[in-house]
Amino acid sequence: MEGAPSGSTGPGLRERKKQRTRDALLRVALELFTTKGYEETTVDEIAEAVDVSQRTFFRYFANKQEAAFAVQEMVEARFVQAVRDRPAHEDPMTALRGAVLGAWQAMGQSIEEVVPVELHMRTYQMIESTPSLLAVHLRRSIETEDVVARVIAEREGLDLDTDPRPRVAVAAFSGVMRVTGRLWGAGQDASVESIRDLTETYLDHLGPALAADWHAPQSHTGAEASPNPRGASAH
Repeated sequence: MEGAPSGSTGPGLRERKKQRTRDALLRVALELFTTKGYEETTVDEIAEAVDVSQRTFFRYFANKQEAAFAVQEMVEARFVQAVRDRPAHEDPMTALRGAVLGAWQAMGQSIEEVVPVELHMRTYQMIESTPSLLAVHLRRSIETEDVVARVIAEREGLDLDTDPRPRVAVAAFSGVMRVTGRLWGAGQDASVESIRDLTETYLDHLGPALAADWHAPQSHTGAEASPNPRGASAH
C-alpha cells in the first residue's frame, strides 16, 4: 500500500491470516472429533496439530463445543436470512420451502470454503451419536425454530404471543428437516445435492401427511397435494 512502512501488513492481510488460522483449527478439530471421538479429543491436541498454542485456539473458539457447531451455526444463520429474504407474497410454507432449498443450493460452496462437505456430513453424524452434543443440537434447533417463527409472524403481520400458527407451521417444517438430516447423515451420499433432493422429497409429502384421510388414493404428490396455508386461514 502506498505510503505504508516497508514490511507492514494491512488489515486485509491480517484478517486473512486470522481466517486461515481459524479454518485450520476448525478442520483439524472436526477431523479429530469424527475419527478419535469428541470426548476423547483435547484442545491441546487440536492446537498442536495446527502448530499453535492452546491460547490461540481459545482466541477463536470458546471451547470444543463451539468448534463442533461452527459450520452448523453458519448453515442455520444462512437459512434464517433466506427466510427473511423470501418474496413477501409467498405463504409461510412456500417461503420456508424456498428458503431451505435455495440455501442448500448455495450452501455447498460456502461450506467448502471452510471444510469439505464430506467432513461436515461426518460431523453431523458425530453430533447425532454423541449424547452431550445431541442435547445441545436439540436445544439449538428449538432456539432456531423460535427465531424463524418470529420471522414468519413478522412477514404475516401476526402477534406470535397470541397467534399459534407461525409456531405450528415452523414446528411441522422443522420436523421434516430433522428427519431428512438424520436420514442424510446415515446415508452414503455426502453431497449437498443428496440432502437437497431428500429434503425436497420429504417436503413434497408434508401436505399429504397432514391430510385427514391417509387411505384416499394418492394420485397427486408435491405441490398439487399440499394445502394452501394462506388460502386456508383467515388473517
